[in-house]
Amino acid sequence: MSGDALSRKSGSICTSLRAHACAAGHIRRRARARPDSLTSVSSSDWPKTRLHVVTGKGGTGKSTVAAALALALASTGKRVLLCEVEGRQGIAQLFDVPPLPYEERRIATGLFTEGGQQPGEVYALHIDAESAFLEYLSMYYKLGRAGKALDRFGVIEFATTIAPGVRDVLLTGKVFEAAKTARRKGTSSKDRHGYDAIVLDAPPTGRITQFLNVNGELAGLAKVGPIKAQADTVMTLFRSPQTAIHLVTVLEEMPVRETADGIAELHKAALPVGGVVVNLVRPRDIEATELDAIRSDEVDRSAIAAALTSAGVDADDALVTSLLDEARDHAERRALEDSQRTLIADLGVPTYELPRVAGGLDIGGLYELAGLLREQGLA
Repeated sequence: MSGDALSRKSGSICTSLRAHACAAGHIRRRARARPDSLTSVSSSDWPKTRLHVVTGKGGTGKSTVAAALALALASTGKRVLLCEVEGRQGIAQLFDVPPLPYEERRIATGLFTEGGQQPGEVYALHIDAESAFLEYLSMYYKLGRAGKALDRFGVIEFATTIAPGVRDVLLTGKVFEAAKTARRKGTSSKDRHGYDAIVLDAPPTGRITQFLNVNGELAGLAKVGPIKAQADTVMTLFRSPQTAIHLVTVLEEMPVRETADGIAELHKAALPVGGVVVNLVRPRDIEATELDAIRSDEVDRSAIAAALTSAGVDADDALVTSLLDEARDHAERRALEDSQRTLIADLGVPTYELPRVAGGLDIGGLYELAGLLREQGLA
């Protein structure tokens, strides 16, 4: 490469690196968007789905995606229930509300969309196995006060811990009950459900098939009886076209591999796979040719120093070296992300992307992510 060409390439790289830094700030500003900002309406890829199950490897942001999806679905007057089953009170933290009880609570207004239609509402439900077991005993065995006495003596906790399959049936059974409950407010004779959609913040990918395949879990525990009947009914919903299981990943080797394995396991269990949400995506402001130049050290250090000086930065050799080291790290990261993106594309399911939000995520950021999911067709 000639000296002039090398200088032009280095100057272009400097410009791209500055743009990359600005992009992070842009995403930060976007995350503070007002909840009532308008989002364009696009058709959903899942118009017949009422139960959206969201799973993902720990650290991929599945709870954030579940919350954003609930906001996106709660548009045009829709009522959405967001459920959690892991006991972490993640919903309360995301929406900055007090810890949730074992009952449905309204926590947010849905996403505003173009057209002037009034947004709907998001309700939340924190499901724990002990409360679900007490409700089950009261419903099927009429154990009201007696059930509470058992709880005080630790019997309920013991029963739900010693039989994990029963625990999962209780948790999923509560989700099923919410799915078939009629509306209590604003009900018309045509309404069959309490909610237009339900979003379940489910256990991680490594356990999702076991969690949802409640019949398999109960095979050695219960052959007949109310709990077996409940498991059969729940499985009918989970395997129906009304359900879609979405997997959240990031562009890293382990999460992508676990996502691929999770999809294979779900298919094997005849459970309906939805889409893959690629979360925490970094800006792609540097061209591939420029990244190649960085990786092959075809960069003019003096041109970079001159560009920094022209920008008012006191550029010594140490600063240029540090900048190039960071650029090489970014180039290697991009190469890894591109390879993982190719693997995700080969999974054969719809894919959606959400950006990494610099500076942390607040409620405004959730609405921003909800708008992106809506625009891409997940909601």
